[in-house]
Amino acid sequence: MFRFFEGLVDPYQPYVHSDTPPRKLWPFLAEYIRPFRKVFAATAVLSVIAAAIDVALIWYVGRLVDQLTQGTPAQVWAAHGFEIVAVALAVLMLRPLLLVSNVALLHNTILPNFGTMIRYRAHDHVLRQPVGWFESDFAGRIANRVMQTPPAAGDAVFQTFDAMAFASVTIVGAGIMLAGADPRLLLPLLVWFALYAALVQWTLRRAGPASKASSDARSAVTGRVVDAYTNIHSVKMFAHHGLEMRHATEAIEEARRKFQFEMRIVTRMDLALTVLNGFLIVSVTGWALLLWYQGQASIGTVAAATALVLRLNSMTYWIMWATTSLVQALGIVQEGMETITQPIGLTDAQDARPLQLTKGEIVLDHVSHHYGRGTGGLRDVSLTIRPGERIGLVGRSGAGKSTLVKLMLRFYDCEGGRVLIDGQDIAHVTQDSLRQNIGMVQQDSSLLHRSVRDNILYGRPDATEEEMIAAAKRAEAHEFILTLEDPEGRRGYDAHVGERGVKLSGGQRQRVGLARVILKDAPILILDEATSALDSEVEAAIQEALYGVMQGKTVIAIAHRLSTIAAMDRIVVLEDGSVAEVGSHAELLAKGGLYARFWARQSGGFIGTEDAA
Repeated sequence: MFRFFEGLVDPYQPYVHSDTPPRKLWPFLAEYIRPFRKVFAATAVLSVIAAAIDVALIWYVGRLVDQLTQGTPAQVWAAHGFEIVAVALAVLMLRPLLLVSNVALLHNTILPNFGTMIRYRAHDHVLRQPVGWFESDFAGRIANRVMQTPPAAGDAVFQTFDAMAFASVTIVGAGIMLAGADPRLLLPLLVWFALYAALVQWTLRRAGPASKASSDARSAVTGRVVDAYTNIHSVKMFAHHGLEMRHATEAIEEARRKFQFEMRIVTRMDLALTVLNGFLIVSVTGWALLLWYQGQASIGTVAAATALVLRLNSMTYWIMWATTSLVQALGIVQEGMETITQPIGLTDAQDARPLQLTKGEIVLDHVSHHYGRGTGGLRDVSLTIRPGERIGLVGRSGAGKSTLVKLMLRFYDCEGGRVLIDGQDIAHVTQDSLRQNIGMVQQDSSLLHRSVRDNILYGRPDATEEEMIAAAKRAEAHEFILTLEDPEGRRGYDAHVGERGVKLSGGQRQRVGLARVILKDAPILILDEATSALDSEVEAAIQEALYGVMQGKTVIAIAHRLSTIAAMDRIVVLEDGSVAEVGSHAELLAKGGLYARFWARQSGGFIGTEDAA
């Protein structure tokens, strides 16, 4: 049975990706509701039937009381025995079947699959965002919104069917039953319902914004806490436990104030509802008793009316809480939508085709990029890197080296000019095909919190074990990998490296990162301080391996330690976002310009950051 209901909707079914998903609540939810339409319709019907059965049972209690007063037990049984048995069998057999089907659709079909679908598609959408989008927000807050939106959406659907549909039918059924017994009994119910509707409206108008504000505050707490955990080495190194606690406490206190305000609304609602329900019980039951006293209503009517208002009394608290929960859930969904429905900031062109890399020539054609600030970045850079040429890229911090690399990888689009690879504008090729043809070793080789094997195979997932180990050996990583063991007892290539690879030293991380790029074997290679975290002995071995890897590839190597790029075919010197000098090591030294001053002034082989004389 469980497998049947759980398999009614596939949360991972193919869907049309949208770069601009709906930013409003109901259109957003409609995208996810569409695969569940038949399930939702069946659930709605069953919820209505379940509520109608409960009201009918209360009505039948009143009828049964009247039947019991119409004669001796034998006479009552003779006249109504078949009916009583039939109702009992329906309660024992038909009612459980209908209710279980309703519950199974809610709990086994909708709740697990609806939230899973939202989380799966939200994560898919967020992963498609450009690098700059992630650099502008807390990773913790992004993750929190991806994680909290699906259960909130599922809770909203659950409350809609479990409470709203059930409650609506119960109230309508109560009105029909009371009107059938005596139309005058309907009057206090209508007065109560009008006041109750006004209270619900008052609650919803205030609870929605309050819930969203509370959810925003909780996300801010998550962002600050995760920021501290992610940078725990800095926190410990600078002994800033107190500072981080104050920073987090500000957000925690703000979240507490927002939640307090939200709970004040709930308390006011609860007090008003208690008074309203007292009015409902006294007015309906009292009126029924008065009609009985006047001989205008039977004992069964009094019993049914009393049972009904007591049922409404307990149910209205549930309805109000369900309504509040519904609004709170929708508030959380709206807060999450601020992240997971943002348009994709950098997309493939409509006519984008896979990059056809034949030679590996790179042309920067009057490239400018200032991150939208008007200053910094790159300014009108033109440069041709010939196929198979090895280029060294140097310059002071902020000269534009990283910006140039990010534009080549199309992490950002050029604000002016264009980048061509083998004559193809990278703005018109698919991003995946572009990056599949570029290997990059960064100064900070951040690893995934997975096994060493998984991290190296990230370069080429279909590589064999032998190819993976060969890459590790070329990166001088194989020997130390064999000595690794994590707290779970996994060893060697199966050992997990921790978040961002924190369980490895900086040099070990860099060698695993090198192995990953060696395994990828892309025709274009970018080295961003690739050996900066290595000791001299290992660096010498790695440099020799890298020169072997560079053979036949177009290479761009960023370095502050000029000795690591002195053997490059050409060296490009950037200054204030422009190309200041281009030439071989010997040519630039002979020129006596900026590069020569860098070489003369470097300390320990690094470019000085101070202005040259």
